[in-house]
Amino acid sequence: MSASHVRARRSWAAELVLGARLVAQGAATWYFARRGEPLARLLHAPWRNDPYPVHRQLRERGPLVRSRLGTLAATTHALCDAVLRDRRFGVRTSDGSYADPTAAAVDLQLSLLELDPPDHTRLRKLAAPAFRPRRLEGYRGRVEQIADELLDRASERGEFDLVRDFAGPLPIRVICELLGLPPLDAQRLAHHGRVLAGALDGIRSPRHLRQMRASLTELDALFEDLVEQRRADPGDDVVSDLVAALDADELTGSELLQLCDLLLVAGFETTVNLIGNGTLALLRHPDQWARLRAEPDLAAAVVEETLRWDPPVQMTVRIAHEPVELAGRELAVDTPVLVLLASAGRDPAVHPDPDRFDLDRPDRGDHLAFSSGIHYCLGAPLARMEAEIAFRALATRVPGLHRAGTPTHRPTSIIHGLAALPVTTDRPLSPT
Repeated sequence: MSASHVRARRSWAAELVLGARLVAQGAATWYFARRGEPLARLLHAPWRNDPYPVHRQLRERGPLVRSRLGTLAATTHALCDAVLRDRRFGVRTSDGSYADPTAAAVDLQLSLLELDPPDHTRLRKLAAPAFRPRRLEGYRGRVEQIADELLDRASERGEFDLVRDFAGPLPIRVICELLGLPPLDAQRLAHHGRVLAGALDGIRSPRHLRQMRASLTELDALFEDLVEQRRADPGDDVVSDLVAALDADELTGSELLQLCDLLLVAGFETTVNLIGNGTLALLRHPDQWARLRAEPDLAAAVVEETLRWDPPVQMTVRIAHEPVELAGRELAVDTPVLVLLASAGRDPAVHPDPDRFDLDRPDRGDHLAFSSGIHYCLGAPLARMEAEIAFRALATRVPGLHRAGTPTHRPTSIIHGLAALPVTTDRPLSPT
């Protein structure tokens, strides 16, 4: 038997084992979800589509809750923030291993998201200049132009899918320009973004594993070509900066590719879901949509209230690197804690009447949607700028926008957003 046949049989056997493990895990969490276990319900539809009643139930049980699955979850704003800022917690186990055995089996590596100091500190420092506010402001005019172009094209049909035709292509085109990529198939890149971001929930099936490997292979080839282009002809883009760092031995080739993968995923996923979730919130609250149409400068308020009320990233995990006392519990080394970022945004101790979507809320910016501590989202300024421009464009360019069908939610729990949002407009485009 040839070596290739041996590798194929081993791969097939590994996928079979993985599939059996995932079926067992899914069956266990579904069993508990059907019997009312709140944390299990966050992993399954229909509860994950509107997780906020579940979050309320968890907060009522206390700031740190242990589920029947054995998982500890931080539920309040104060405790979530404390865990995220505490240097005694990390994103890997104390010996540097993956906490999730499924992720370890496929070597899921999304750069900064999966690293602790000192590697995290080193790579974040190299990527940070690309997201400095002054540099990003240079893109504002181009983002506005892209947003107007997309709405022009979509609105000509009268009815369109806000996610497919606007919220998705906008950040893809922007991140391509930020990375110095040539114009590419936005739908193809969006597919890669969804596959890799979906893996944050864990590998769902052998098919998902194959999709993830295929996406990583295709993206690696794309970025390897781009690295060689930038080495020969540097430009004013983040990849050129990273290539210079590579040639100075400040990072490895694999670290550069992983950073590019992360920038693509983070640059797309946060923004597309922020725009989709915010637009749906506005259309479900006609008074707030009317406010934005009358005062387009409230677009920044829409961004912050959406991040508090229905954030794109719902939760994250931190792992104790030493014994820790937390909310009256003694945690052993390597105890994971699920940090419910979305629950923190609805905590009535911080946000009075937290379930109300209100653009006049004075405390709307006091949220954890971009995390906190050393893993605070590096791309937060870019996501805020793009979403602000998007909401302003919707209010001024298509003021007659309203829903034309039932929105479809994505089948993920960590990344929370829409797969489709059918809309229509009964008014012509406003003049630019």
